[in-house]
Amino acid sequence: MKKTPWIATLLLLASTTSLAQGKKDSWQFGGVLDITHTTRALELGARDQGLQLGHSDLSATGPVGPWLRAYLGAVVETHDGKLEKGIEEAFLETTALPYGLRARAGRFASQVGYLNQQHQHADDFSERPLLYRAFFGGHWNDDGVRLNMTLPTPFYWMVGGEAFRGKKLVPETWDRVKNPGIATLVTKFGGDLGRSQSWQLGLSYIKSRRVAALEEEHEHHDDGDEGHEEGHEHEHGHGAAFSGRNTRMLDFTWKWAPSGNNREQQVRVSFETARITKINPFSGKGDTHRANALSVVWRFHPSWEVGARTDSLTVAMPHDDHFHKGRLREDALMLAWKPSHMQALRLQYSRQRDAQEFEHPSKRTLQLQWVLAFGGHGAHSF
Repeated sequence: MKKTPWIATLLLLASTTSLAQGKKDSWQFGGVLDITHTTRALELGARDQGLQLGHSDLSATGPVGPWLRAYLGAVVETHDGKLEKGIEEAFLETTALPYGLRARAGRFASQVGYLNQQHQHADDFSERPLLYRAFFGGHWNDDGVRLNMTLPTPFYWMVGGEAFRGKKLVPETWDRVKNPGIATLVTKFGGDLGRSQSWQLGLSYIKSRRVAALEEEHEHHDDGDEGHEEGHEHEHGHGAAFSGRNTRMLDFTWKWAPSGNNREQQVRVSFETARITKINPFSGKGDTHRANALSVVWRFHPSWEVGARTDSLTVAMPHDDHFHKGRLREDALMLAWKPSHMQALRLQYSRQRDAQEFEHPSKRTLQLQWVLAFGGHGAHSF
């Protein structure tokens, strides 16, 4: 049975204390239900064939004293025909540090890239790009700490660093690794262009000491105290399919609301690219993982959106001391009806092509997704 993180116990006690004190604006509780029917599972996809429970969660967030905010989120979903559940996020975050500083500790989503920190129910497509599914297991949450600073510039400029255990991203390692196993550096810039346009540019770097063990090896190494349990439990967050010591990412997003009111009409264009090097001790300069994702979404009516996305993935698949070149491309079209910000009905068509070394690409997949949110939810990032 999976152990509950110490931070989750602390947050539960803190929320009980706050409620007992009778604070009117203290804690908010919410949930998201995601139900999706998939005609055929996608290669590296997160959704099984048939009618399945997607990434559904229950959350609680609120103040813990005058200087801290807490968040607790539990997730339930279907994977490989089994219902999985667990604590996805449980962290404490400061709210009153000087000089634009903000610190966070516990289990939370890394802020690398554009989509990773965003909850999946807020995505524009029913499946995340190949980049996230291949390099982050779809959504990378881990145990660690974060320190960010928002600089006093006329435009938005944030710099931040994180240190994680790394077991959620690379569960089984080539050799023994001490904590922290993974560190990140992120900077994000953004601003407005008049009253109708806005943009954000992000640069991310991931340094990992956790080199993934070869698939052929059944023995794995870890810190020792929890390595045995982590290596055999089957839970939400299945780690990266492809990883390495160095990951560099760039993301850019541009939004345009012709009338200045993004609830009426809006065009969103997003591009992300990532490159991973030093896959394992046998890899050379030419052995890298690369992925790109480009999406365009048009809200042409307050309740209707249409979008298109194209992804590419090129990887070096390790086989003993040599590598095989792997390649996969994916295209997606979606139409979404959103009668309110609390619910969405999405129809998506996807196809995978130019597959090399991937055994189960889907030539045609249809997905019908229904997302229903209730209760309180924090504002989503840009």
